[in-house]
Amino acid sequence: MRDTAATAFIDVTSYPREWLQVSDDGVRIAVTYRQVWNDGFGARGWKLDASIGDPQIIASTRATGERIPTSVFIHDILDHFLSGFGISGHRSEAMALIQLQRRTGSDPRSDYEQMVREDLLFGRVNGERLMDFLPPQLRARLPSASALGERQLIAHLKGTLGEARLVGVLVEHFFSLGLAGQAHARHSWVRLGLAWEKAAALGLALQSILECVDREAQHSAIEALRGHFLIAADHCVFKAATDGLIQSEYRAGYGSGGPAVE
Repeated sequence: MRDTAATAFIDVTSYPREWLQVSDDGVRIAVTYRQVWNDGFGARGWKLDASIGDPQIIASTRATGERIPTSVFIHDILDHFLSGFGISGHRSEAMALIQLQRRTGSDPRSDYEQMVREDLLFGRVNGERLMDFLPPQLRARLPSASALGERQLIAHLKGTLGEARLVGVLVEHFFSLGLAGQAHARHSWVRLGLAWEKAAALGLALQSILECVDREAQHSAIEALRGHFLIAADHCVFKAATDGLIQSEYRAGYGSGGPAVE
């Protein structure tokens, strides 16, 4: 699921069955927990099976941000994976953050600016070449037959526009990329039989389950656990693949009454 300009939109029906299955019961998403991931980061937490092996992905726990009521793991599931965007890559994140805004009301501007200042201003773009990622108005300002490296290209743009203006142009580019993914995200949910308009309630229900299962895995010092989330029309379930390690099943509805874990 490499994120490039040509393949930024993923056909959700093309995911391998070991990652995602659609049946009359709902949409089944494979996930894995490890106390320590041997991936260079060593973090505790959860990953979609679809993201295992992606060098950009750090495991996520139940922890949420100050302003957002759901965790990074729920963001990966709903705003990336089910919306048909790669789990990593700046272009995918631009689109996924618009989906996060839609279901939580969070403003993506600070995240866009952070990615610009921490990555793009150093010539780094995850998933594709800098030249492919830049908007046409910035590419037009670069030498036409340049052999400059990516850091040198950014330095040229900073020298031409000034850093503040360059940051502003790149942040607006992130917004444009993000909005360009709206139709694809909705279409992806429809193809999976999911209710796009219930994304906010579904996110809270999944988070309520994650709070329980992640806390139990942490407190029980479980080294590794595989399982899946099942998303049905009005409820979602976490089912552990191995009985006895934790409670085998958690369930939460996402109707008008809000999530309630069983």
